[in-house]
Amino acid sequence: MADFTVVVTGAGGQLGQELVSLRRPGVTFIGLDREQLDITDSSSCRQVMERINPDAVIHAAAYTAVDLAESEPEKAYLINVTGTRNMAEATESVGAKFCYVSTDYVFDGRGKQPYGEDDRTGPQTVYGRTKLEGEQAALAACSRTFVVRTSWVYGKYGANFVHTMLKLAETRPSLTVVNDQTGSPTYTLDLARFLTDLVLTELYGVYHASNSGTCTWFQFAQAIFEESGKSVQVLPCTTQEFPRPAPRPAYSVLGHDAMERAGFEPMRHWRQALRDFLVKD
Repeated sequence: MADFTVVVTGAGGQLGQELVSLRRPGVTFIGLDREQLDITDSSSCRQVMERINPDAVIHAAAYTAVDLAESEPEKAYLINVTGTRNMAEATESVGAKFCYVSTDYVFDGRGKQPYGEDDRTGPQTVYGRTKLEGEQAALAACSRTFVVRTSWVYGKYGANFVHTMLKLAETRPSLTVVNDQTGSPTYTLDLARFLTDLVLTELYGVYHASNSGTCTWFQFAQAIFEESGKSVQVLPCTTQEFPRPAPRPAYSVLGHDAMERAGFEPMRHWRQALRDFLVKD
C-alpha cells in the first residue's frame, strides 16, 4: 500500500520544519517553502498540487509578524487570506484534505475561561483578522477542511520565546517579563504529531490544539530557567509597561472539547513538554 502523502506549506518555518522532520510509518511529508511554492499565485498552487497529488495538505505557511502586520495589512492579507484560499482551492481540485493552522489571536482575549471552538471570535489585530478570514476562506474553498487553532508556539526550529529567553540569559542577570497575559505554551513536536493524526481521519471541522495547563509569560520564563538550570532573576511587569504596536490578548487559553469529542488524547502538560524540549534541544 502506498504511503499517505502530506504536503507541508511553510516548510521553512518552525512548525513546518518540525512536520517535515517527523518520522511516521506510512506517512510521507513533502515540505514546500516559499522558494518552492508561491502561495499567492493560484496557478502555481494548482500546478504543484496536480504534480504531487497528495492525500492531504497541512497549510503552515503564514504571515506571522504580529506587530509588523499592523503597518503591512495588505501583505498580511495576501498571504493569510488570498494564499490560503489559493491553496484550499488547489487542494479541493485534487480531492485532498486541507488542514489550516490558525491562532488564538482570532479571539478578543478578554475571556475568563478557556475558549471553545464555537465561541464568538473577535480579533483585535490585523494578524488575528487575516487569520480568521483565512479560516473562513479554507472552509469555503475545500470540502474536507480541518482548522486547528493553536497558541504560544515554540520548538527546535526558528525564533520563539524559549530560544529568546535562553539567549538573553547568556548576557543578562535579570529579565523583565509580562505577567498579565495568560495562555498555554505549545511545543511544535506535540502539535505536529496531533496535526498528522488529525489529517489521517475524516473528522473535519474546527479544533483547538495546545499543551494542557496555563501560565503567564512571566511564569513561562521562570519555568524555562528552572528546567534549563540557569540562574536568572525574572521580574514581572504589566502589558502597559511593555507596549507593542499590536495589542496582545490578556487571556488566550484554548479549550480542547473538539479534540476530546473526536477521541484524541489531550496534549500533555506544557511544563512536561518544555522539559522534554530542553533535553532534546
